[in-house]
Amino acid sequence: MKSAFDRAMERFGGEASNCTPEQKKQLSEIDKLYDAKVAQAKFEGEQRLAKAADDAEKLERVRDEIAIEIASFNRKRETEKEKVRQKK
Repeated sequence: MKSAFDRAMERFGGEASNCTPEQKKQLSEIDKLYDAKVAQAKFEGEQRLAKAADDAEKLERVRDEIAIEIASFNRKRETEKEKVRQKK
């Protein structure tokens, strides 16, 4: 049975990954970890946005901080996943 990723790669003309089942498991665990971190950052960000609701400057600053934090998590996610993919 093909994963959704494999089907998408076929549809868009890319090559499916040559990862071992163990690597796929590790990649999935990394995704779960960082999905949770991003969700937590968004949740906490919404709380900070609510507190800053009456100050436009503070709202913009909080939005920027949230975006930076989420981008950082996504970079770390991709870095960790690339390390797993490089292991042979």
